[in-house]
Amino acid sequence: MIWLVIAGLGLALFVLLRFVQGMPTGRAALSAVAVVLVPVLVWFAVEIGLVYLADGLRAAFAGMAGLQIATIFFGVLLLLIALRMPIGLAMLVCGILGLYVVRGRWPPVLNQLKHVAVETFSSYSLSVVPLFLLMGAFAMKGGLSEALFRAAAGWLGHLRGGVAMAGVGASAGFGAICGSSLATAATMGRVALPELRRHGYSGALATGSLAAGGTLGILIPPSIVLVIYAILAEQNIAKLFVAAMVPGFLAALGYMLTVAVMVRLNPKDAVRTPRLSILDRFRALSEIWPVVVIFVVMIGGMNIGIFTPTEGAAVGAAGTGLVAFVRGKLGWAALLDCFRSTAVSTGMIFFIVLGAAVFNSFLGFTRLPYFAADWVEGLSTSPFLVLFAILLIYLVFGCVMDSLSMILLTIPIFFPIIMRLDFGMTPEETAIWFGILVLIVVEVGLITPPVGMNLFIINSMARGVTMMETYRGVLPFVVSDMIRTGILVAAPPITLGLVWLLF
Repeated sequence: MIWLVIAGLGLALFVLLRFVQGMPTGRAALSAVAVVLVPVLVWFAVEIGLVYLADGLRAAFAGMAGLQIATIFFGVLLLLIALRMPIGLAMLVCGILGLYVVRGRWPPVLNQLKHVAVETFSSYSLSVVPLFLLMGAFAMKGGLSEALFRAAAGWLGHLRGGVAMAGVGASAGFGAICGSSLATAATMGRVALPELRRHGYSGALATGSLAAGGTLGILIPPSIVLVIYAILAEQNIAKLFVAAMVPGFLAALGYMLTVAVMVRLNPKDAVRTPRLSILDRFRALSEIWPVVVIFVVMIGGMNIGIFTPTEGAAVGAAGTGLVAFVRGKLGWAALLDCFRSTAVSTGMIFFIVLGAAVFNSFLGFTRLPYFAADWVEGLSTSPFLVLFAILLIYLVFGCVMDSLSMILLTIPIFFPIIMRLDFGMTPEETAIWFGILVLIVVEVGLITPPVGMNLFIINSMARGVTMMETYRGVLPFVVSDMIRTGILVAAPPITLGLVWLLF
């Protein structure tokens, strides 16, 4: 570590000599020196801090086994997250310091960082993420969300609670061309929330149904979270997309049934709206044909092997952009805004991916995933009991973490455990089934108080609706999710049926 101090002193001396030669006089000279010296002194202070930190870490963890070190750093990571440090930065910091403790010297740590960064971002599969984000941005600019809501409201709005059901249905349709839960919730909240309030729906039902409907953005393919799971678990993305279709349909149906039960128990929460004529219904339905075509071409093309998932995402983004352009909604300013928002979101996601990759590399050196798998295998307990415990952990994490962070942090630990257990299926079927179950419970985390991201997004748009009303309105949908999860755990063929049929 002393080489960092020497380098800092050398640079400081070099900069001073350069500025002394021909230095201007007076206040300008002092300003010039200060501008250069302040960053150098800060860098020098950081180097000294790193020296003492490294010495302290070496002394604190001397003689500890890898499992103990991993457990301590995992606790530190959760503490940093609780202190509101960005999850990507928290994982990166803990991963770097953990690697130093395990490896004992900085050169191997820096070499590992280089290796992890290159290996992570050179993954071809990861290029799907910005393409799906761009497709969602084009869909928002192109007015497809409004068309979806009008079509759903035309067919369901006359039922009691029908406008809320239409919000759920439109969220499902938008999720088929978006892939992001937060984007789906924000978009449908902007479109459907004013209509729900205008028709006299209670604040609890309006915000609760839209927050729950937003979770369909990561369940109905294409799903960014499912892509990340496929990369981590080394599974076929197309098969995972197919496996998510039936659970996604069941989720939308379950949410609509939940709305029906809520308005039956509390009739004042919703009112009926006039029934549209058949002609008006089909006119509204005709506006959403681009969504259907894009979804069928993209998912169908991947399933029958016409193109890879990345190529399918490119086709979907191009098709959605073309629809937005034809509708007259995609001028130069809107196009640049789509690219800008995609770049920002991609950068944020990729930074989290990098932090998780570094932290998981540290866990690999400590062999924590293998210790955990061996320990669970030696318990001789029911595989379904272990699965229940893992899903329960996801529900707890969902109260304080976002979906992508949960997947990146836990899959390297839980996936080896699940693959050691016998559920009466092939390893690939087990991996696909487990991935869908994880996606569902992660989705529940988005609407689980107190830190459900969708709840905050929808509530921030609903003026006059308290956070407690939103919490109360979303709880019946959480119960619906629990029932659906239990059904899918008890009956794996519901998840795997389409995979067996198409592959």
